[in-house]
Amino acid sequence: MTEATRELPLSRPWIDDREEELVLEVLRSGRLSLGPWIERFEEEIAERVGAPFAAAVSSGTAGLHMLCHLAGLGPGDEVITSPLSFVASANCFILEGALPVFADVDPSTLNMDPAAVEAAITPRTKAIVAVDMFGYPSELDELRTIAARHDLTLIEDSCEALGARYKGRPLGSHGTDAVFAFYPNKQMTAGEGGVVVTHSKDVRDQVVSLRNQGRSYGEGSWFNHVRVGFNYRWTDVQAAIALAQLEKLDRILELRADAAARYAQLLDSIDGIETPRSDDADHQRSWFVYVVTLAAEIDRARVMESLRRDGVATAEYIPCIHLQPYMREQYGFGEGLCPVAEGIAARTLALPFYTQIDADDQVRVAEVLRAAVAA
Repeated sequence: MTEATRELPLSRPWIDDREEELVLEVLRSGRLSLGPWIERFEEEIAERVGAPFAAAVSSGTAGLHMLCHLAGLGPGDEVITSPLSFVASANCFILEGALPVFADVDPSTLNMDPAAVEAAITPRTKAIVAVDMFGYPSELDELRTIAARHDLTLIEDSCEALGARYKGRPLGSHGTDAVFAFYPNKQMTAGEGGVVVTHSKDVRDQVVSLRNQGRSYGEGSWFNHVRVGFNYRWTDVQAAIALAQLEKLDRILELRADAAARYAQLLDSIDGIETPRSDDADHQRSWFVYVVTLAAEIDRARVMESLRRDGVATAEYIPCIHLQPYMREQYGFGEGLCPVAEGIAARTLALPFYTQIDADDQVRVAEVLRAAVAA
């Protein structure tokens, strides 16, 4: 395959000898699940994000679901979340029978507009699931104030934002229960998995019980189950991979920030392309994906087809949750509910972006995108 047609993937994890070394250690130990590697990871990730407690789980969605379960959400309750996110941000409470309510986003941050959240509250509202979209911190202080004023549970979906900082402190350290995720396209990966970080020992203990079928970890039989639970366990093999990733997280974040800065420079001169919002004094992004916004007059489908034809992977990032087929069918949502989010979702696309992306490949992406937009 020639250089011109060599495929550039949308994402790629950084895996090297250290991950292999730690995984082999676990395999040789014979303790593949419910072992010491998970506890070691929980201690290290909690320290990293500035939370006193952490509980590793099978996915970010699983973590969010258990927090919704612990919040006592149920049929008839309303939960406010962002329309511009992955479907898990809503599925986590729909699984408990609660109803989704979507608050439109700020066109610059792409996170929920606190004013829209306030306007969406009704007597049936019980919780808010805030999303740190594309690794950019949400307006956490404003959302916490709103939640406190209306006696609502606030859950932070930080699945895309490990390493981000809000008002100088890492996400996870602000007192709100939060969830990070480790799918292969995330900043760090374990193949799959997630972690709940909390400032409450009771929440941590309940998550540890819930993730393993409601088991009691106090005195008594191993088969002593004190609540209905889930099979949301993690494995020590995954924990080993995550520990190796955590060792180099600072370098991962640095390389991704460098790659994002390089894209910003390369794309600056392309008419019709808007690059992601820059950091400010209160918000420091952790780079998850690199998503650009096209001018309204540019045909996104044509641009994406051109990129793919030239071997550059791309994807719509990200369709609005409320316009997904099951949302339309089950709840009757349609266009016009969240016009800001809908307008953004129709014009955004992701470019190849990962920790070890080559600078020359980024130049190639920019050139292909420039030609596609101009065509």
